[in-house]
Amino acid sequence: MKRITYLALLLFVCQYGYAQTIEQIISKEYVERLIKTLSSDDMQGRATFTPGIDKAAKFIESEFKSIGLKPLTGEAGFRQSFSKIQLKPSETKVSINNKVIDPANVMTYGNTSESLSFDQSSNTPVLYFDASKSFMEQFRPVLRSGKKQIIIVNPSLAEDFKRIKVRLGEGSILDQKDINSNPNMTLFVLDEATAVTSYKVALKNTLLKMPLFNVAGMIPGKSKAKEIVVFSGHYDHLGIIKSVEQDSIANGADDDASGITGMISLAKYYKKLNNNERTLIFVAFTAEEIGGYGSQYFSSKLNPDDVTAMFNIEMIGKDSKFGQNTAYITGFEKSDFGAILQKNLKGTEFTFHPDPYPSQNLFYRSDNATLAALGVPAHTISTVQIDGDKLYHTVKDEFSSLDVNNILSTIRGIAKSAITIVKGTDTPTRIPKLTN
Repeated sequence: MKRITYLALLLFVCQYGYAQTIEQIISKEYVERLIKTLSSDDMQGRATFTPGIDKAAKFIESEFKSIGLKPLTGEAGFRQSFSKIQLKPSETKVSINNKVIDPANVMTYGNTSESLSFDQSSNTPVLYFDASKSFMEQFRPVLRSGKKQIIIVNPSLAEDFKRIKVRLGEGSILDQKDINSNPNMTLFVLDEATAVTSYKVALKNTLLKMPLFNVAGMIPGKSKAKEIVVFSGHYDHLGIIKSVEQDSIANGADDDASGITGMISLAKYYKKLNNNERTLIFVAFTAEEIGGYGSQYFSSKLNPDDVTAMFNIEMIGKDSKFGQNTAYITGFEKSDFGAILQKNLKGTEFTFHPDPYPSQNLFYRSDNATLAALGVPAHTISTVQIDGDKLYHTVKDEFSSLDVNNILSTIRGIAKSAITIVKGTDTPTRIPKLTN
C-alpha cells in the first residue's frame, strides 16, 4: 500500500514538474522580450535586402547560440546563405507613333532580359485598356495571358498605373539561369493614343547579385537522427511603406514576429527537454513576402523523404475565430498531422481546428508550401482572422496590437501537441505530391 501511495505521489510530482517546466521555459516574459525586439522600430520593418533584416538575423542567431543549437550540417554558422539576381530597369526608350514617351509613363512585366529591342516589324499585338473599366480588372487577365504585347493605358487610369509601376519598379528577382529565358513580356504605356501604327522599344536592365540568408539551427536526434522535424516562421516583412499618421515602419509584429517568437521558444523548450529521437530543425525564413525564396532554397537542400513533419508558424498574435486557447491548421484534411496534434492535447485547455478560410488558399500561401508540394506533411499553424484583420500589412501591425497571452498559449499548445512526433512515436501520413 505504501509503495502504491509512493508511486502515485511520484507520478503527481513528475506531472507537476512537467507543468512547471513548460511554464518556466516558455514564460510570458521570455515571449514578450522576443517579439518586442523583433517588431521594434530599430528593425525598420525587416524588409528583404535592408540593414533591418540583418539586425533581425543577428538577434535570432544570438538566441540560437544562447539556447545551444548547432548549425545545420555543412554550415559554418546559423546563416544559410544564398543569392538571387535582381533585375532593375536602367534604360527605357519607347516611342509610339513617333512620339517619345516619358519613361515615367512606361512599365514592364515579365522582362527577364539584360537588353531588349523591337519595333512594329515584330508584329507585337497592341491592346487598349478601356477607360470605362477599372485598371485592375483589365490588368490581371493581361498578366495571366503570358503573351508578349503592348498595352496602351488611358491617362484616366493613371493613379492605379503609377501605383503598380512603383511596385514593379523594385525589379524582378530571378535565379541566374532564368536571365534572358522569357521571350514574352508585357509593356504598359500610359498614353492617350487610340490607334497605334508604329512603335519602337529599347529596354535595358541592371543585374545585381543580392545576398539572402535564412537563419537555421538544429538539435540532432538520437535513435532516429535521419528523420527530420522542422519548426519555422518567416522573419522578413515589408519595411518602410507609405506613411500613416507620421508612421512609415511596417513592424510586422503579428506577421511574422509572432511566428518567429514561437519558433525560438520551441527551440528553447525542446533543447531543455533533450528527449528528441528525431532531428529538430528550427528555421527563420527570409523573403517570404516577396516570393517565398527562403523556404524554397531551404527545401532544395533537403531530401523531402527525410522530413517527417513541418510546423510552420504564421501570425499567432490574436485570438482565432474559435476563441481563446485555439488555433487552426492549414491543409488539415491533407494528412493526419492535425489529428495527431489534437490527440496529444486531449485533456488540456488547448484545441486545434481545421482552417476556417478555405477560399483564402492559405495552405499554399506560406512557407510550408514548397515541402508540402513534395509530399511532406508540412502545415501552417495560425490564429489570424485573415478575412477581417485590418492591421494586416499596415503600419499598425505593432506589438501594442497583440495579445501576448494568445501567443503564449499557442506556443505551449504546439509544444505539447508535437511531443510524440518529436519523440518518434507518431509519424504523420504523407501529403499527395503536386504534379506539374
